[in-house]
Amino acid sequence: MTQPTEKPLPSEHIQEMVAEADTGGRNPQGKISKKVLFFVPLCWTLFQLWYASPLPFLFNIFVLNDTEARAIHLAFAVFLAYTAFPTFKSSPKQYIPIQDWIVAFIAAFCAAYLFLFYSDLSTRPGQPTMLDLGVSLVGLILLLEATRRALGPPLMVVAMVFILYTFAGPYMPEVIAHKGASFSKGMTHYWLTTEGVYGVALGVSTGMVFMFVLFGSLLEAAGAGNYFIRTAFAGLGHLRGGPAKAAVVSSAMTGLVSGSSIANVVTTGTFTIPLMKKVGFSPEKAGAVEVASSTNGQLTPPVMGAAAFLMVEYVGISYIEVIKHAFLPAIISYIALVYIVHLEACKMGLKGMKKRKTKTFVQGVTSFFITILTLIILGGVTYYGLGWIKTVAGDATIWIVCVLLAVAYVLLIAFACRVPELEITTDIKELPPLGETAQAGYYFILPIVVLMWCLTVERLSPSLSAFWASVLMVVIVLTQHPLKGFFRKMQGDDFSFVRGWNDLIDGMVAGARNMIGIGVATAAAGIVVGTVTLTGVGLVMTEFVEFISGGNLMLILLFTAGISLLLGMGLPTTANYIVVSTLMAPVIVSLGAQNGLIVPLIAVHLFVFYFGILADDTPPVGLAAFAAAGISGGDPIRTGIQGFGYDIRTAILPFIFIFNTELLMIGVEHWYHLVLTIVTAVVAMLVFAAGTQGWFLTRNKWWETAALLLIAFALFRPGYFWDKVYPPLVEKPASELEQVVGKIKPGSMLRLQLKGEKDNGKQFKMTVMLPVGDGATGKERLSDIGLETRKEDGKILVDLVAFGSPAEKAKIDFDQEITGVQMKADRPPKQLVFIPAMILLAFLWRIQRARARKIDEEELVAASS
Repeated sequence: MTQPTEKPLPSEHIQEMVAEADTGGRNPQGKISKKVLFFVPLCWTLFQLWYASPLPFLFNIFVLNDTEARAIHLAFAVFLAYTAFPTFKSSPKQYIPIQDWIVAFIAAFCAAYLFLFYSDLSTRPGQPTMLDLGVSLVGLILLLEATRRALGPPLMVVAMVFILYTFAGPYMPEVIAHKGASFSKGMTHYWLTTEGVYGVALGVSTGMVFMFVLFGSLLEAAGAGNYFIRTAFAGLGHLRGGPAKAAVVSSAMTGLVSGSSIANVVTTGTFTIPLMKKVGFSPEKAGAVEVASSTNGQLTPPVMGAAAFLMVEYVGISYIEVIKHAFLPAIISYIALVYIVHLEACKMGLKGMKKRKTKTFVQGVTSFFITILTLIILGGVTYYGLGWIKTVAGDATIWIVCVLLAVAYVLLIAFACRVPELEITTDIKELPPLGETAQAGYYFILPIVVLMWCLTVERLSPSLSAFWASVLMVVIVLTQHPLKGFFRKMQGDDFSFVRGWNDLIDGMVAGARNMIGIGVATAAAGIVVGTVTLTGVGLVMTEFVEFISGGNLMLILLFTAGISLLLGMGLPTTANYIVVSTLMAPVIVSLGAQNGLIVPLIAVHLFVFYFGILADDTPPVGLAAFAAAGISGGDPIRTGIQGFGYDIRTAILPFIFIFNTELLMIGVEHWYHLVLTIVTAVVAMLVFAAGTQGWFLTRNKWWETAALLLIAFALFRPGYFWDKVYPPLVEKPASELEQVVGKIKPGSMLRLQLKGEKDNGKQFKMTVMLPVGDGATGKERLSDIGLETRKEDGKILVDLVAFGSPAEKAKIDFDQEITGVQMKADRPPKQLVFIPAMILLAFLWRIQRARARKIDEEELVAASS
């Protein structure tokens, strides 16, 4: 076994590392300072709960519009950034210096300026006073410094570059030059409108992200994090390389609790990494497994990272749609990571941990199917059962559901009290039974059920859904200990209401402190978005990227992935996503259209999101890798490299779903199509993992690795080969547009090829997809799309584009020429490619099984002699 290169860091140092990254490294001892860093985050949480709840409208008290709420949200964030984060690493951490107090209050005043003077500002839009401009300038400077303190220099530098670009436009190189902006116009745009700092990103942080972070923090305060970890270990620890497999599953579940990769590493890693080393993993591999698991935690629905909520606003779809599109890639990514861990264990000949009780094979299979059946029933009851109650009971539904929840909660607490309390220790010599471990915390599922019910059945906003789930979490945190004391017939501090109250307050404070970095990051990233809207750099970026890539979509995707990884080394995922998606998402969609490929906007945003997350374990600055190495005692650079090696399967997914959108559940028409998509995606990812890890049933030969990668590609993207044999589309001349549209089934998509001229006089071509309405004739259906055409010199030209129509959203413009219409060709299904791929896989399996048996026989002979 590889020996550690360093001693593991003490737990205090590891917690300090997390504090510096997430909640602030300062821990003042003074009475006033300590109370401020306790009560200000608590007040922030109470404000956010009030803002998210229906109470302001119910009582008509302190009703805030979005802009006012964003200003208060940012005021809390910057105040805490200056008081919780020291100026430099050498600055005092045991007290808050006087200059930090002064700057914190000035920054909070500047941030709250829009709230404090909202009425005055609304009477003079576009006519700022000297005070307005002074506050804007000071606020912008202090926001940049708060960003440096909370998140490090990279995001501050990026924001400063964009500010410089705004004011120095005429002096820029010709390819990116613009007319520039005056001081008054720039400050107004950045600070006094909702186009800059107070834009969509800060709005999402205020309205959605805070409530989900609070929900996770309350789950952690209630003990759900420890429960998820213990359950994963009880279920998987006995398998080959079991602790590593359990680390993967527990990190996926802990993704519900923590949206931070570093916090996830520390939460699960302090428990999982020592156990992985105990069964034979080297410090670097143990840390890498934890890093790969934790960075993927933000990909896991239903509670994803902050960037997922930004997609709701940027892409213009509901959060349920985001979850639907993100679900399959996240699940197959985690399944593949479990399989990679299994392959590593096979290579090293590792075994699992000892179980207290053994089950027969029949009992194990029965238990597995009962668990799966229970989850299916729970999902069915949640969706159909509660949905039925809503249909029957109408307005009384909420009271019936509250009673049912209360009864279910009390019964599950009583059920949990039949087994011992879960321990909080990393010193495990044998695994506890899965049944008892799971039984101890089934009631933690109830808030997640409420969250999903509010999102799917009630169709509430993500913010309000998280609010009601958090309300239930408040009840659970307050009452679980007294109820357990009642059912266990025990008394004492551990079973008192006071303990629950303290846990609740700690959870609320921790939730707010976890939001400091996100609040500041979204505000600073708003500077980038503001620059794009003020200068039009987005159009310049399209031309620049098109020039350096030669219009090749794959090169553009590689360029985008590289930018995301590079920026992500210093920027948090949320800020990275805002910057890269603002600049690159329109470019990819536009150039994809020019290449004849329709790239859905959600696919591009998920592409950027994935690579922003992967940056957390990218050497040399992967913060999650440093945290894991601190626990394992391994080398942080080697840990990061190994972790990125495990994450190759996640890195390949975005490239696949850009070209095969079925992985995002787009274009899946029937239930059997869905089943086939899921099964083949899982098999493809497992085969890809086997190819990249160099091991299937035994060590691969080079040609076997090549064959496995070919099989994975065929399963992931069958259309690539099928399109070579059977063209997917039939082209019709533009003169037949009305006849073609009249024949297409209503609700299906029409593909148009267009040619036009850019503002700079350059010609371009593009392909767009438009939804066909249910008009009686082709002309009526074109009118529903928002399109009118005319014939001129034998050409079909766009004569009119209706405002707000699908045609306008697809960027069709007046006088563009329609050069052709594309229809789906009548051809055999592309899924037939799966047959030869699976035959080749079976052939490889047979060859490797024979070789593995031969190796086992040789080892037995050698051992006996």
